[in-house]
Amino acid sequence: MVEFPLTGGCLCGGVRYEVTEPLIASSYCHCKRCQRRTGTAAAASARVAPGSLRILQGEALVKCWDPGDGGFAKCFCSECGSALWSRHPTDRESLSVRLGTFDGDPGIRPDARQFVNYAAAWEEIPEDGLPRYPESRLAAK
Repeated sequence: MVEFPLTGGCLCGGVRYEVTEPLIASSYCHCKRCQRRTGTAAAASARVAPGSLRILQGEALVKCWDPGDGGFAKCFCSECGSALWSRHPTDRESLSVRLGTFDGDPGIRPDARQFVNYAAAWEEIPEDGLPRYPESRLAAK
């Protein structure tokens, strides 16, 4: 059983946060932005309930890059570069936290793969039974 709050932070420890409610959904994103932001083939993230993420320390270290085209802002630690979460372009409370930044088991597993049309050529998407969406899984609903 997962206990709340969930805690997490960046690589250097400068940013620490907590999530006070269960995570809503989780997925792998194969878009080019996530590939470049993480240096990996896909980013594993979980959407948090609105208002449930609280920065405990290092708020001044958190910087967000806005792509300027209506895409999600990518937030990171300005000291060590750790990718922390992404933020919806118009709803600042809609955040998706990178699963790798949690201290322990976040109690959720990715249940889909989205933006697979942009998957890295150098790493095959595993046959894991998860639904695959060519673009955003939200657009498919």
